[in-house]
Amino acid sequence: MDGKKIFRIGFIGMGTVGQGVWKHLWRDRDIMQRRFGAEYELAKACVRDINKKRDIEITRQQMTGDPYSVVNDPSIDIVCELMGGTDKALELTLAALKQGKVVVSANKAVICKHGAQIFETAQKYGGKYFFEASVAGGIPIIKVLREGLVANRFSLIYGILNGTCNYILTRMERENAPYEAIVEDARRLGYVEADESLDLDGWDAAHKISILAYLAHGVWANPEKDMLVSGIRGVKLEDMHWASENDARIKLVAAARRTGNSLFVSVYPALLPMADVVANVNDVYNAVALSGDVVGRTVHIGRGAGQDATASAVIADIADAIKSLAVSAPCSLSVAKDSNLHLASLEEVSGEFYLRMEVKDEAGVLAQVASLLAGENISIELLQQKKHGVEGRVWLLLTTHECTEASINRACKKLEDSEIIFGKPFVLRIFKGL
Repeated sequence: MDGKKIFRIGFIGMGTVGQGVWKHLWRDRDIMQRRFGAEYELAKACVRDINKKRDIEITRQQMTGDPYSVVNDPSIDIVCELMGGTDKALELTLAALKQGKVVVSANKAVICKHGAQIFETAQKYGGKYFFEASVAGGIPIIKVLREGLVANRFSLIYGILNGTCNYILTRMERENAPYEAIVEDARRLGYVEADESLDLDGWDAAHKISILAYLAHGVWANPEKDMLVSGIRGVKLEDMHWASENDARIKLVAAARRTGNSLFVSVYPALLPMADVVANVNDVYNAVALSGDVVGRTVHIGRGAGQDATASAVIADIADAIKSLAVSAPCSLSVAKDSNLHLASLEEVSGEFYLRMEVKDEAGVLAQVASLLAGENISIELLQQKKHGVEGRVWLLLTTHECTEASINRACKKLEDSEIIFGKPFVLRIFKGL
């Protein structure tokens, strides 16, 4: 490879993922360079604390506290943005792209929030943007969507996109242990984000499915405005037991379902039938199922987080970046958009639902519940009453026939406002693939 250009790589952020990428690129550089077909150098890394001890081979001269010394260095070809957050990450990403640099990112939040602006800037200034590590960690799902299955239109994309929630739900079922106890263990093991709502309330998965929906359909779904997003905090052992008795399993499901000209993008805890491969993906693993009109159904499973899984995806992007720079390939971030496609309202989306309610143990309660549901044109399919640990209360578990998301929301509000139940009804969607 003598005489060829040596590509210089700079890092913004040297946390768990950054150190994993640096470690493998340095330790395995001879193998990597042969695979890449080019030489590279680890030029510089912006870190918060230069004096902090790290488990990688990096010199003080290679470290800086100023991210712009990485972005504005004319000798650096590839900028790895691994700092997290949105505002500063966006600012630095745009600055690098405006200089025609390549940016590699694992930052799903900034892509979800500002993807359109990032892609437009890359196109305008001749920069390149790679983001495989932003979704599903070590599963190369973005490359699958954009390259391997490029011939397909996707009626349904769904799966498990948050390993923390999957770990919690797996252990609850396996150990018959309550949510609170398992979450505490997950915190202790470092599985839960500092901002717990990202994991437990579904926002992390929402960012990821938003990206996949855009790549598949060319439409950005804003998690806070355009999506149904709920997390796993309300799941109880009573729900786990019901699922097991009915040959199902509870998973936090992220989905983008197209029906006609409407697209529904969502994240919620759901009952998946045990016959579904995704229902059998446990612990910290992720899974993505794709239903394409040409290929049919494919399922992709792997580690969705962790240093090495995410580093693997970042390094794959670096390899693609080097190859694109070596041949001066133009940036290709265009996504086909169907002008007739719109994001579905809750009135347009139908399904079957499981409800758990804590109700008074007295005559007439079941009739009142049925009446309130019937008022929203919701009919009950299955009904079960179970013992409660508090005297004078019982658990009421039921499933509905098909109804709209809007009607189940209205019914739950009426139930909550009534005097026959305690607290709010807990809802699980009964998920059905194609």
